[in-house]
Amino acid sequence: MIYKVFYQETKTTNPKREMTKALYLEVDAANELEGRIKARQVVEANTTYHIEFIELLSDKHLAYEKETGAFELTEF
Repeated sequence: MIYKVFYQETKTTNPKREMTKALYLEVDAANELEGRIKARQVVEANTTYHIEFIELLSDKHLAYEKETGAFELTEF
């Protein structure tokens, strides 16, 4: 399962939509909820990012992300 994690680089400033960034994680999980939990744990363990939202990508959404050139899996 591929998840898109929206985040702010710092927890000390107010979140602004214009400063939101995203990363992509591949997570081995039994269901979507477990995948979101694992994705959050991985990001929190390896960064100081403020996580805003975690989204499971459908096959169509993943294909779109790959077409736009924004897609690159993050590995910690």
